[in-house]
Amino acid sequence: MEIPPLSEVRRLTEKKRDAWWTVLLVDPVATPLVRWTAKYARWVTPNQITWAALFLGLGAAACFAQADWMWLIIGAVLYHVSFILDCMDGKLARLTGRGSEFGGWLDYVFDRIRVLACAVALMGGQYSRTGDVVYVWLALVVVFLDMLRYIDALQIFKVRHSMRKKIKARARAARRSMENQHPDTVEQEQRDELHFMEDLLRDNPAADIDNTHDELAEQVATGQVSATADESENADGTAAPAREKVVVDLHQEFKSRFPWYGKFRSLLLRHRIRAHLISGIEFQMGVFIVGPLFGAVLPVTIGSGVLLMVFELAIIYKLLLSTRDFERTLAKYPVPEPVAAPAEATVPAQAEAPAAEQNQKQGDDARI
Repeated sequence: MEIPPLSEVRRLTEKKRDAWWTVLLVDPVATPLVRWTAKYARWVTPNQITWAALFLGLGAAACFAQADWMWLIIGAVLYHVSFILDCMDGKLARLTGRGSEFGGWLDYVFDRIRVLACAVALMGGQYSRTGDVVYVWLALVVVFLDMLRYIDALQIFKVRHSMRKKIKARARAARRSMENQHPDTVEQEQRDELHFMEDLLRDNPAADIDNTHDELAEQVATGQVSATADESENADGTAAPAREKVVVDLHQEFKSRFPWYGKFRSLLLRHRIRAHLISGIEFQMGVFIVGPLFGAVLPVTIGSGVLLMVFELAIIYKLLLSTRDFERTLAKYPVPEPVAAPAEATVPAQAEAPAAEQNQKQGDDARI
């Protein structure tokens, strides 16, 4: 395949929003290397890069275990190079189309192995050097926080996906019920296609977060903002006529309580930086790069852990407020009334008796 210029490779491989460490310190190196690899080393596969990232990570762990400051510096450098390779495998897969489901699993598992090995080696080496048992506890804390953030992220994703799914289902059921029972009295909002602000901003990070529903819906309608609508169809399976656009925002209460957040988030997204400034990536870099480089493993690890927990709690609080917006949004769509079953025809007693006798005989035969 023909490899496009670097600007196009950036567009194809870099995420629309990412951790600030990745945007500022990894992508400027990883993306040109990905283009060079795809152009001049076509035999290299994404999975091979994943394996190389693991080996370098284990090499960093071996350096951390030595506990000497010079070895800590070498370990920090190896860890950063390992992370660059870890970012390159996904970029190469997107650029060349050689990604696989197994490769995604491999990348995830190797990341966890690298964190576990480096945490045990780094804190174990410091414990051997100082005899301070606090480093043993720090090893457990690092592994626990790394596990916690992944579990939390997965569950929050499931909850948000479930809320959107329930709103779509309720809106679709209410719309069809009203159209079937009272086609002339259906409110316009119940005829509308649903778009979710969260999805629109994820697919279009340049869109301003404080756009009103009408403004964002107008951008969707005119093609300025791409979106996947809530597809609808008639009862007979044919496509329904075009509907107006409605944007559902499950972060209204959060934005009303923190009005400054919208401008702050928009400022970061203009540089592809996501608002979660202390994610798992920054936590790892603090523990395995910043702390060893400056000979301050203990304070940097504690500080990074505290900041990670603060941001995780903020995300959980934001989810709580989103569930309240979800309940209010769901209440806008009435629960469809069950359709009454048609009344059974009355059978004359004279005709009913022979049938009853026949059923009784069949039952007796079955028991015999």
